[in-house]
Amino acid sequence: MNKSFKPLATVIIALAASASLPAVANDFPTIERVSYVLECMRDHPGPQFEMSSKCSCALDALAREVSFEDYRSMHTASLANTIGGERGGYYRGKHWRGEVRKYQELQAKAKKGCFIDTSAASR
Repeated sequence: MNKSFKPLATVIIALAASASLPAVANDFPTIERVSYVLECMRDHPGPQFEMSSKCSCALDALAREVSFEDYRSMHTASLANTIGGERGGYYRGKHWRGEVRKYQELQAKAKKGCFIDTSAASR
């Protein structure tokens, strides 16, 4: 092999090897991905294929921004925030308000970036 082609060959081999590796960073469990997409599709009616693509895009955008553990904490706080009485009061506390606000901001950014019309949302 010609010496001038060795660096190029090394780059090609490295790219080919890395293309077969699964994505690990901030990977969300499959069940969480499915739940998110179904919830998103329920809240944003439209053509099924289009909305499944847009909602998947939104979750991918969230996964790029936060770890699964942080997402789970923010999502839980956001859902529990609507529970009435003492049980929900815990999640309406000062600490969790910031988590809920951050989650809402990340959601809005992800939905806007994935062209999800939030004016048609049922919530």
